Amino acid sequence: MTRRASADSGVEALASEEFGIRAAVFRVPACSSFLGKIRAVATARNTRIVCFNADLMAGRGHAAAAVSRALRAARARTMISSSLEMEALLYASGNRQCSVAERFGIHEGENRAYVCLCPPSGAAFGDLSGFMTFVDEDWEVIPAEKRERLREAFGITDEELQAAGPGRLADLVLERVALLEVYR
Repeated sequence: MTRRASADSGVEALASEEFGIRAAVFRVPACSSFLGKIRAVATARNTRIVCFNADLMAGRGHAAAAVSRALRAARARTMISSSLEMEALLYASGNRQCSVAERFGIHEGENRAYVCLCPPSGAAFGDLSGFMTFVDEDWEVIPAEKRERLREAFGITDEELQAAGPGRLADLVLERVALLEVYR
């Protein structure tokens, strides 16, 4: 199996055999009907689809870490949720509460999301492009407003950020993702 390592975090993300992640923008008029469309694509293409709110994610590596850990929990039969999709959102949030994790998924209105398919499926990505626009934008840079949102969402203090270094916010977020396994 091929593996890809995150340069900054040391977190290993499983290769494209297990999942694929693409950035997308889309409008959600109503969450329930939009999720129904996503589930229909997932069922038709025999894949699982997780949409991560990019505005609460510390980059593609954050999404990859959450999905990798959810897949590992599914294989080990240690999931704390009833679905792989929610398990991935729990890991993304670094929290065991579904009500917190839901914020890391889609929301009504305009969405920027990391769309993950487990396993990857070109046909499913094609189906999703009927109501999502996949983009090649660089969302890895974390602007000041998003830095504050991430610090609040993950409880990262000034002292912690100073100790880690100013450019290490994403690493601190990934640490929270990893710590969810400890807090199970």
